[in-house]
Amino acid sequence: MKRRGAMARGAMKSAHPLPKKMAGTAALVVALVPALAQAAKEYNLQAPVTPIATQIFDLHVYIMWICVVIFVGVFSVMFYSIFAHRKSKGHQAAQFHENTLVEVVWTVIPFLILVFMAVPATRTILAMKDTAVPDLTVKITGSQWKWSYDYLDHGFGYYSNLKTPVAQIEEGEPKGEHYLLEVDEPMVVPAGKKIRLLITSSDVIHAWFLPAAGVQQDAIPGFVRDDWMKFDKTGTFRGQCAKICGKEHGYMPIVVEVKSADDYAKWLAEHKKAALAAADDPNKTWDVKELIARGEKVYAANCASCHQPTGKGVAGAFPALDGSKVVTGPKDDQIKTVLNGVVRNGQPTAMVAWKSTLSDIDIAAVVTYTRNSWSNHTGEVIQPAEVKADRS
Repeated sequence: MKRRGAMARGAMKSAHPLPKKMAGTAALVVALVPALAQAAKEYNLQAPVTPIATQIFDLHVYIMWICVVIFVGVFSVMFYSIFAHRKSKGHQAAQFHENTLVEVVWTVIPFLILVFMAVPATRTILAMKDTAVPDLTVKITGSQWKWSYDYLDHGFGYYSNLKTPVAQIEEGEPKGEHYLLEVDEPMVVPAGKKIRLLITSSDVIHAWFLPAAGVQQDAIPGFVRDDWMKFDKTGTFRGQCAKICGKEHGYMPIVVEVKSADDYAKWLAEHKKAALAAADDPNKTWDVKELIARGEKVYAANCASCHQPTGKGVAGAFPALDGSKVVTGPKDDQIKTVLNGVVRNGQPTAMVAWKSTLSDIDIAAVVTYTRNSWSNHTGEVIQPAEVKADRS
């Protein structure tokens, strides 16, 4: 009896830690379930919200399943061959040297696989590059370290800067839901409209990347790349610069707010009104120093990406303004070139018309700046009234 009692007490003592361990494991599982669920939702591409993003997503899934079939087929045959034809069973390796049938089979099958991959991939790539007949054109310029959006059809633009508080970044405050993915002025576009994006940079290489829209385009100084998107629904969609562009590369978020047609019209009217209210008096007679100072900013924001900050241009692509016969020649010729762009053989060139984008004051300022910078010392001052006269 004593022995049984001791055994019972020993069993009871050894039984106590088990529930505690199980309770600890259960608590850990409960704590990890939300994290596991969240991780499960993020295993794939972002849900597509544009036709191109949907096409890219479908292509991704299609190619993945082809790879799965190849993987299963190859490894199934390999493992079966290893197991069923192992040396211990007395099998001898078969020889296929110069076997015409085998050569044809393992040439034709990969060729067919590539064809089945290449056809839908080519169709998707061609659709990605079709920027024709847009409803809206927005010029996007990357700078260290922010984005600017210029609505070329409506004559206004603005900068979009990181909005995440410094306290969250440097002082350890709790991070918000959209940490490093919030801006003071998002890009706003209408749903159901085709938006052409003209993407460039004012300094180093950036990349405008909006995953849900299926857009990733490099912003390269001296080049204008184009892309497009057309949203199927309203909402707010976020991205980031996808090129390591300097020490604050991680602080260049992209936020696109897609509005309904009515809400977008209201937003557009408000921004046009604000742009008009901020416009200067075009009848003012400007001092040369004021024009050059303003022209330098206009040039940096709109012209330097092609003609370079030094005015030297890019050989074979964009002409130099330093020593240019257009810049140092008759001022009306240069004004008209800036207003109307350059057309050769009936086709527009990279020199676009700025008459719908820049005001008379901005054009007068940038023309004055270029005619009095680098080795250009014409000493001429162009007033907004002269631009207005050429514009009409």
